[in-house]
Amino acid sequence: MFDIFFVQQLVNGLSVGFIYALMAIGFTLIFGVLNVVNFAHGEVYMIGSFAGLMSITAFAPPLFVVILVALAFGALAGFGLERIAFRPFRRFRDEASLKSKAVREATLLSSLAISIIVRELAEKIFGSNMQAIPQEYLLLTPVQIGPLTFANGQFLIFGLSIAMLGGLQWLLKRTRIGLAIRAVANNPMGASYVGINTERTIIATFIIGSTLGAVAGLVVGLYQGAIFPAMGFAPGVKAFVAMVMGGLSSIGGAVVCALILGVSEAVTTSFFAQGWGDLVAYVFLVITLVFFPTGLFGGGRERV
Repeated sequence: MFDIFFVQQLVNGLSVGFIYALMAIGFTLIFGVLNVVNFAHGEVYMIGSFAGLMSITAFAPPLFVVILVALAFGALAGFGLERIAFRPFRRFRDEASLKSKAVREATLLSSLAISIIVRELAEKIFGSNMQAIPQEYLLLTPVQIGPLTFANGQFLIFGLSIAMLGGLQWLLKRTRIGLAIRAVANNPMGASYVGINTERTIIATFIIGSTLGAVAGLVVGLYQGAIFPAMGFAPGVKAFVAMVMGGLSSIGGAVVCALILGVSEAVTTSFFAQGWGDLVAYVFLVITLVFFPTGLFGGGRERV
């Protein structure tokens, strides 16, 4: 016999872990190409959820249309973020500027500033209180499988996450833009010397990473039943920790570590109060920085 409650918690943890994975990939893609952390990624997550809510209240479209709206807004947010917060710091193309820590730190602070501005604007427009999702769009319909009870939203999270992760792998390995992203991530100056349009590749990277984050925010909103402007902060921190654990530039490592985080949080709440689950990510971060300074899958990368 198996412990039904424990199995239920594992499934819940995997659901949360896939959400972290979609966000962590956005962090990892952008870091791999630009070697900087995008701290406005949590706000892209929030934008996806509010875009979905606005489309629901305005037109009441089918669910797949709501997902497409979130994808579109995520792409626009990624494009705008790259133009405003990151492009101004790429005026100098020499190798010294590309490796400059001062430029990287300035870019990091720029993304953090955009994050604060977007969150404050959202609070001015929508208010700081939670916005309820209409009942007919909630992904909380119970699905009974033997002694286990799931919500239909968990199946959507699993299916959508696996499809998007699989599609990303295909894009990176089988398409021209994917090969360009990998080339720029490996050597941006070398990629430009062989004719790759690095500016277009960077924009594509932001768009791809932001669409994943926006869809994650939408699905979580529909699953939890409420959204609010600061909802991207906690998942953003967890996704950042997953990226660091995975080695900063390893997409596969970020996904695996995101799933580990999600399951660990769920298991922790089985034995301790709910609030203790939020400490799991910070404990893993400290352990990684102390004992695995290049991450679990970081190979020869620089120290975190």
